[in-house]
Amino acid sequence: MLLAFCNAVIYTGEKKVEGKALLIKDGIIVDFADIASIPGDAVRIDAGNACIAPGFIDLQIYGGGGYLFSNEPSAAALHSISDHVLASGTTGFLMTLATNSDAIFDKAIEIVRDNPHPAVMGLHFEGPFLNPVKRGAHIARYIRRPARAEVEALLERAGGLLKMITLAPEVCDPEIIDLFKDHGVVISAGHSNATYEEAVRGFEKGITSTTHLFNAMSPFHHRDTGLPGAAFMSKAVFASIIADGIHVDYPTLAISKKLLKERLFLITDAVEEVRQGAYEHVRSKDRFTLPDGTLSGSSLSLLQAVRNCVRYGDIELEEALRMASTYPAKVINAAGVGKIAIGYKANLVVLSSDLELKYTVIEGKSINKKTGHP
Repeated sequence: MLLAFCNAVIYTGEKKVEGKALLIKDGIIVDFADIASIPGDAVRIDAGNACIAPGFIDLQIYGGGGYLFSNEPSAAALHSISDHVLASGTTGFLMTLATNSDAIFDKAIEIVRDNPHPAVMGLHFEGPFLNPVKRGAHIARYIRRPARAEVEALLERAGGLLKMITLAPEVCDPEIIDLFKDHGVVISAGHSNATYEEAVRGFEKGITSTTHLFNAMSPFHHRDTGLPGAAFMSKAVFASIIADGIHVDYPTLAISKKLLKERLFLITDAVEEVRQGAYEHVRSKDRFTLPDGTLSGSSLSLLQAVRNCVRYGDIELEEALRMASTYPAKVINAAGVGKIAIGYKANLVVLSSDLELKYTVIEGKSINKKTGHP
């Protein structure tokens, strides 16, 4: 079936397109057409003067829809989280687990492998190879320096599903970085107390991103700029940021954007409320904490992060949309997503003029924003 989305401003990830129809067939974008030249057999969909952008991509999400995945790595949890994510405008995400036991990591691999979902792009393990000084909400007893044999075994068990790992460069030997890199795993520096020099060495070795900029990392100080300074000075390394005004304030968001430009991208670091298990997250009005009050995750959606960038971060809408879609796709080298382009998947977010979600489209299918189902 040929679909023609009409009456919308289309942000492609590269430019803004007006006065054209977006043509989709069998879940793939096939053309931008003049309204007068829409094929007669196309089903016309009036977007109601909406904004159409690439579906959002979240490289760090732990839970939603009533589940924290690490506490209950099951098919039911994975699908409930996926439905929740889809209903918020995000069409692709990495199912993320914080530092945990090997048994939980292995169970997560098994569940994601055996229960494919079009929105699940793979796994992101945040830990366990972190610096305990900057562990944040992570479980101390599982944090350790990596040994080559255990990393080789992990990569074999993951079978290509592990797309990203957050580690502290100062606790990992160069051969560990090489192992992950050689298996196509994107390496992100985080939960790290690295000096500027240690961070630069990690980047030179093959670390290509940093995890939740400023949070759980060496501080930016005028006598030692640490990991943030190394990221700012790099010409290629990306940085994720949690744009909720809590993990970083909005002036910090604006400054980071001016320095990093297209290398800054959005994540949610979203968790779910749980009062038992290895990780307990307590919901507050606008955040999650551990029972002792330690900040442990956000209640953010990527759409809200985009709004915050526009409203409080001095970032243009077109660029904020790229931060939630085009740039994350580039970080993990994901093909066929992150832009609205011929040959790409028809993964879209359709927004009103005041940036409220109208509906999500994944592989050409409209998603009910209440249920997350087509």
